[in-house]
Amino acid sequence: MASVDVGIGLLGYGTVGSSVNRMLVESADEIERATGHRLRVVRALVRDPAKERPFPAGDGVLTTDFETFRDDPEVQIVAEVMGGLSPAGDYVRALLGAGKPVVSANKQLIARDGAELFAAASAAGVQLRFEASVCAAIPVVKVLRESLVVSNVHRVLGIVNGTTNFMLSSMERGGSYADALAEAQALGYAEADPTDDVSGADAAAKMAILATVAFGSRVRFEDVECRGIEELEPVHVNAAAQLGMVIKLVGIATLLDGAVDVRVQPALVERSHPLAAVDGAFNAVMLQGDAIREITLEGPGAGGVETASAVVADLVSVVGTAGTGFLQNDACWRELARLPSSEWRSPFYVHLEVSDRPGVLAHAASRLAAHDVSIAQLVQRLEDGAAAIELVLHRAPFGEVSAALREIAAFPEVLRPPFVLPVIAERGL
Repeated sequence: MASVDVGIGLLGYGTVGSSVNRMLVESADEIERATGHRLRVVRALVRDPAKERPFPAGDGVLTTDFETFRDDPEVQIVAEVMGGLSPAGDYVRALLGAGKPVVSANKQLIARDGAELFAAASAAGVQLRFEASVCAAIPVVKVLRESLVVSNVHRVLGIVNGTTNFMLSSMERGGSYADALAEAQALGYAEADPTDDVSGADAAAKMAILATVAFGSRVRFEDVECRGIEELEPVHVNAAAQLGMVIKLVGIATLLDGAVDVRVQPALVERSHPLAAVDGAFNAVMLQGDAIREITLEGPGAGGVETASAVVADLVSVVGTAGTGFLQNDACWRELARLPSSEWRSPFYVHLEVSDRPGVLAHAASRLAAHDVSIAQLVQRLEDGAAAIELVLHRAPFGEVSAALREIAAFPEVLRPPFVLPVIAERGL
């Protein structure tokens, strides 16, 4: 096939956009050998063309006018790397409606408006790809949509936010939450406003996307049970170490008996588990299914270059499958019920702070037993007339554990509300 220029339009030309352009220029020969085409950025929509950028866009490439961008016949494929819901969402809808394939790195947009965007792409007969919206350089969406399309994946388990993983790794080494956040911000892993990361919202959007693709049923951002790391204290991190575990912010998506549960929350992870070794700003995703048993994908999950590499990979995929209709359709083909949160089952960690009085532990154990919840591990520390009790509970329904802890919290000897987290201990379930 003769070499043909494919015109690329970029919505946004910041860190990621300029990295995409650099990669397309520097890897032009490799892309041509793979596809028979040369991909070239011909237009980029920006707010301020005069702003200094890491990699110059070239004469006449930058524009502030969306209509000019949309109607440019040279723009054959678009990469959306501007982020946010507005105006990015309106731009993507308009471009799909104009018959232009779109590659997006925007997790919030895909998680919240994916159904509408895929309907627009399908109506126009063009592709919408979104690998970079989840774990940057880790090709988990491609693996799920292409390699594992008939593998009946029933569980996705992942560390999908590099900022919080870096912070928790720092806290594991003895740092406080405030110190860990300050270090993450100084190194560029955390934004000045880290709310999306530390609250779990960033990870929740990614898990909504992964669950949607894995299970073939729409999971929206609002469907994800979400809990961040703000409540974690050194006492919890130290207790995890005593129990032979580490604390990670984990996304868990489960398909059980035709119902889906998706959640993001801190969890204690046994040191023998693959996720326990994921350190610093790295991400890892474990896929479990009938045909594959278990696959783990790990790598850098954030950064301009890493995200840009996923964007370029999607651009190349669009070129390589143009006209075939492959991946043109929405990943969703069925509607699945939501598993009631009370029925979600896991082992759990519980931290109790109680007065040092005889019988308190036995009383707590009796309340757990009344709800068919048993204790697997126990560590107790005495300090200044109080006791800190660290429990690991056997696998049980969350509703029963919560009911027992509400009863325990009412004991006059309990000094603070019980603190509970799931435990990740088993593989291949």
